[in-house]
Amino acid sequence: MVIRGSQVQISLARPHELGPDEIAAWHSMQRTTGSLANPFMSPEFAVAISRFRADARIAVLTDGPEVVGFFPFEKRRFGVGVPIGAGLSNRHGLIHVPAIEWDPGGLLRACKLSVWQFDYLAEGQRPFEHYAAAVTPSALIDLTDGFASYKEKLSVKSPRLCKNMDRNTYELARDVDELRYVVDSRDMAGLRTLMTWKSAQCRRKGWFDGFDRPWIVDVVDYLFNTRSDRFMGLLSLLYAGDIPVAAQFGLRFDGLFAGWFTAYDARYAKYSPGLLQFMRMAEDLAAAGIHMIDLGSPPSSYKERLQSRDILVAEGMVIKGPLGASMHRARRAVAGCADHQIRQHRVMFRVADGLLRHYGRIG
Repeated sequence: MVIRGSQVQISLARPHELGPDEIAAWHSMQRTTGSLANPFMSPEFAVAISRFRADARIAVLTDGPEVVGFFPFEKRRFGVGVPIGAGLSNRHGLIHVPAIEWDPGGLLRACKLSVWQFDYLAEGQRPFEHYAAAVTPSALIDLTDGFASYKEKLSVKSPRLCKNMDRNTYELARDVDELRYVVDSRDMAGLRTLMTWKSAQCRRKGWFDGFDRPWIVDVVDYLFNTRSDRFMGLLSLLYAGDIPVAAQFGLRFDGLFAGWFTAYDARYAKYSPGLLQFMRMAEDLAAAGIHMIDLGSPPSSYKERLQSRDILVAEGMVIKGPLGASMHRARRAVAGCADHQIRQHRVMFRVADGLLRHYGRIG
């Protein structure tokens, strides 16, 4: 594969086999390009997945002695590739040095993949963006000017929301007990409580419950215990007295916090404890140097009310070969770009898309 006119070599490894120099190079790429500075695109997240999934891989791109990119992925049956931590990751793509282009087909060949399916592609991944079938917003909260500035803007944008939060804070403390908040809890029992609440929520709503999969519990536990100056898993808890009422577990990388799992005790739902917990967490994170909170996709009403702005993430699939080109054209047609000649591929698209999603789902 050629990048910047040079012949780049690609080698495959397990993420947890990377050495300190490669980890340092990965971090440097994230620091240099803002769209890559997300905890789900960090080596720490890739290593955590690799510890508990045998199909986790990393393609290391080198130009002579220089490492110029990392492509983390999982290889499923029939050559289907998905992002590392598929179903858990809220941001993915190729981590790279600035101002490079790459050949997606050549990258897939080197990774021994027939297809790479993505759903939260980071901004700025131009070679992959050609294969996008849909683009959705991902909500951000901007704390660059501090929490007080954010809260003032929120009170103008959503005055009713802020008024309700004040009322719920008062009533929860009055009806249950004085509120207490822990921004960085090291209580494993609190993490288990969050998992229990989340599983119950998934059952109520008919959602997929990831905590039914032991390997997902193991990954979250591993990240809970991963802490460095750059990266950490962060558990935040809201208590009424000694009773935990809401919790969130997310990942911090440098100045960005990515929300991940959030849940609350359904007995206290009328007080919106998840929202109360989130606002207290945002205040403390801003004081600790966090300048951005990534609420992720898909959009929701509460994210729209809280967000400062959003960025766009893409969904699609890269498929190599002549059949892949036809499937790709058909997929884009179904997404809204169809013409008369392409509509004939829709049956093939539906069958292929269903199969790829089946073999690319969480294992």
